[in-house]
Amino acid sequence: MTDDLLHGPLEDRHRELGASFAEFGGWLMPVSYAGTVSEHNATRNAVGLFDVSHLGKALVKGPGAAEFVNSAFTNDLTRIAPGKAQYTLCCTESGGVIDDLIAYYVADDEIFLVPNAANTAAVIAALKEVAPEGITVTDEHRSHAVLAVQGPKSAEVLTALGLPTEMDYMGFEDGEVDGIPVRVCRTGYTGEHGYELLPPWDQAGVVFDALVAAVSEAGGELAGLGARDTLRTEMGYPLHGHELSLDISPLQARAGWAIGWRKDLFWGRDALLAEKQDGPRRLLRGLRATGRGVLRPDLRVLAGDNEVGVTTSGTFSPTLKVGIALALIDTDAGIDDGAVVTVDVRGRALECEVVKPPFVDVRTR
Repeated sequence: MTDDLLHGPLEDRHRELGASFAEFGGWLMPVSYAGTVSEHNATRNAVGLFDVSHLGKALVKGPGAAEFVNSAFTNDLTRIAPGKAQYTLCCTESGGVIDDLIAYYVADDEIFLVPNAANTAAVIAALKEVAPEGITVTDEHRSHAVLAVQGPKSAEVLTALGLPTEMDYMGFEDGEVDGIPVRVCRTGYTGEHGYELLPPWDQAGVVFDALVAAVSEAGGELAGLGARDTLRTEMGYPLHGHELSLDISPLQARAGWAIGWRKDLFWGRDALLAEKQDGPRRLLRGLRATGRGVLRPDLRVLAGDNEVGVTTSGTFSPTLKVGIALALIDTDAGIDDGAVVTVDVRGRALECEVVKPPFVDVRTR
């Protein structure tokens, strides 16, 4: 570990709870406690508690803040109202993705943003560069911790602490734990019913301790970034730097649903409209191994002797007990769902079926 890594507000508690750590997005983060597979299965079957306080936070405030943010990011904020959050993309004029993030619509003059940790500075800088007079863009990275409670028993855990749970998907409400204010949003990154909680950074320990006790009572587990990654991969959710990047457009990543195509203005609009009209040159697909083997990012995908793509994420699925991957596949290769391709895994050809994510349908359990 290098000395220049950033540290979250709960690191001492994670160490006491036996976490292993690794670098992620410039932060020292808990990767696992009881083991990734156990934490993954606990989240799918009961409830998992994740500390994702490394995620960025930024505040856009002033008259017309919502209108300004709507003119910058891809999704259409006019589709929602105060008390709702929205997944959106911050793009370059050439259509690349600076970041994908969540925008909390607090009021017409206040939008709270949760970008990815490594991209927070870039998002803030891009907004500040063009912010009109009267609108401020503030880095709030250490204003709030972020705690994700995910799984079928997530509402049970929050109810035990007196927190709100009845919001619609992507709705948020303010509550409190032991007098500490907590913003609760009905969202998450696992595919399960879940919530993300934003307590104040310097008071997060009290909220975390209460959650640990309630999660244990519900038969759940603390979970680290290892399980977070296997869970999101099973759902086919993109991770910036893998399925989205300055070189991978929203259309290539099948995130066109997060673009307000009828808006007159957002960053990258002309480039993305042109790509939509012509069709993206590659598309994100799912790969499911038909034999033994674990898939990883940056592996060559072949159809016969022809290289047709590259994996962007890969892991072993604890739910399916097979290797799975997300991959960018050339559209002119003519590969459809159900086709069989091979992935070059360290010189060994691993056969995979092309499938449409999610790999796991949480609704049918």
